[in-house]
Amino acid sequence: MPRYKLTIEYDGTAFVGWQRQEHDMSVQQAIEEALAAFTGETPGIRGAGRTDAGVHATGQVAHVDLSRDWEADKIREATNAHLRQHAVAIVTSEKVADDFDARFSARKRHYLYRIIDRRAPLALERHRAWHVRHRLDADAMHAAAQCFLGKHDFTTFRASQCQAKSPVKTLDAFSVSREGDVINLRCSARSFLHNQVRSMVGSLKLVGEGKWSAQDLADALAAADRTACGPVCPPDGLYLTQVDY
Repeated sequence: MPRYKLTIEYDGTAFVGWQRQEHDMSVQQAIEEALAAFTGETPGIRGAGRTDAGVHATGQVAHVDLSRDWEADKIREATNAHLRQHAVAIVTSEKVADDFDARFSARKRHYLYRIIDRRAPLALERHRAWHVRHRLDADAMHAAAQCFLGKHDFTTFRASQCQAKSPVKTLDAFSVSREGDVINLRCSARSFLHNQVRSMVGSLKLVGEGKWSAQDLADALAAADRTACGPVCPPDGLYLTQVDY
């Protein structure tokens, strides 16, 4: 059966997350139904990351097996035609080898978290960034975030319902930069624990507010204790931007 790699963009606001749920619409279900509508099959797709409800993507990746040998561009165009009611788009479609797996073949995943720290409420950016009404120290946040780099036990920044076998992960990059009222937090690793990025960002906000020092953040990491984590930030500002293979 031909296998296709799909690169996907979506606004996660109206979805219960990536993974198919029993009662509410997920991104996975929307795409599978769109594929079924034009192929006549009932294909299942596997994504590179299971983003939570409200989380967005500009570079999610999934693969799908189809019985017919379709032109890759046809899959993109036809699927998008059936996705018009949803805030989801297939950006690219390409045929790949049978052993390609969107999840297990991934070498690195890249996430972006956006904070907008201004007094006025968000209009155009509502549900697409975390609105903080006071100015944060982005430089202090960047300096503190460097303690996350390398291999660590990230139990402190792991959701209690996380199903990963081990809390140990290796973070390759974490940067914090400001562009006007927007603070961009970018991090990269082969894989992440459930809610790890949102947990790290929530604690970094405390640094930006001056409530925590860089040492406080490092101590929280070293504690390997979920109760040492700061408040978990909302999903609105999180984006899966790229998956490397």
